[in-house]
Amino acid sequence: MSSDGGFWGVASRAFNLLSMVIALCALGVAVASAQKSDAKGSRDHPLISRYAGSIIIGYDQRQYDEVVLPLGPIVRTDPVAMKFDPKKKQAVDGKVSRVLYVAPEGRSSLEVVKNYELALTKAGFQTLYSCAGDDCGGHDGWLGEFFLYPAGRRLSNTPGPEAGSQAGRISSSAFSIPKDQRYLAAKLPRAEGDVYASVYVAIESFDFSPYTHNHALTLLDVIETKPMETGMVTVDAAGMAKDIASTGHVALYGIHFDTNSSEIKAESESTLNEIAKLLKQDAQLKLYVVGHTDNVGGYEYNAALAQHRADSVVKALASKHSIAPARLKAVGVGLLAPVAPNDNEDGRAKNRRVELVKQ
Repeated sequence: MSSDGGFWGVASRAFNLLSMVIALCALGVAVASAQKSDAKGSRDHPLISRYAGSIIIGYDQRQYDEVVLPLGPIVRTDPVAMKFDPKKKQAVDGKVSRVLYVAPEGRSSLEVVKNYELALTKAGFQTLYSCAGDDCGGHDGWLGEFFLYPAGRRLSNTPGPEAGSQAGRISSSAFSIPKDQRYLAAKLPRAEGDVYASVYVAIESFDFSPYTHNHALTLLDVIETKPMETGMVTVDAAGMAKDIASTGHVALYGIHFDTNSSEIKAESESTLNEIAKLLKQDAQLKLYVVGHTDNVGGYEYNAALAQHRADSVVKALASKHSIAPARLKAVGVGLLAPVAPNDNEDGRAKNRRVELVKQ
């Protein structure tokens, strides 16, 4: 390791590796034969298959989560701890599938990542960022060890019974000392929601298991972006504040109107209460209240309807929640800023919304 890692970074890493070796010795067994089956319950993502001959040694799928994709080299953010953050990044949320593969013996990380790159391009993905070795930031292997596959995000569901008492430790020790790292981030634009792929490949040089030692390991994250299930949690002032702070706006689907009407329905009250709470917590905050519609009825009709609905929200906040009118400005955008196609009811429902935009 380069000396610029700092004494404590070197010591911490050495201690972690020593702990793994001691744990291995204490178990008193090594993996005598390579496991031949995928991790229980795991599967390839339907859009992105595995490198031929690879086996899944770790798997996790979450219906809604966030993944931060590095779109530039990582840089060290703590002079003592081994903490890193990309110079450029993109947070992507949606359905997240994480798959950890071990490639057949003798395959290079370059060969594996090039196969993924060709397959993704053929499937319509657009490359957002790629890097190799030290060009990924820090030193060769650090992108995986300290950012993409850090201690808190490691998988531990290695299949058995071949792994015996090692079950879980083969996947959790992956990328402990990676070398010849390669990384690729790509995006597939789709009407029903974009798909992002994060592909990290490196040779595992830590001699923990003959199953992974000197093999190319691939960490594949696939994120399918789509709105999370509504109604699972009530929108609150804290959530609105977070979105406004990070993106400058927040889309709300909790303010309801009858078709062709600008009269706010009674079930909207909880959302109006949270908007008022947001504004009272931050006395300096001023907002545009922006009305959006689907495209049914044409441009002029929807522009007027969106303006009337935005006006109704401002009026309700001022008259029922004591918010100074000067802090709010109603704007009707109508059908000009869809977030989904208007070709079906699901898309039109996503387009009918009220957004709060920081002035």
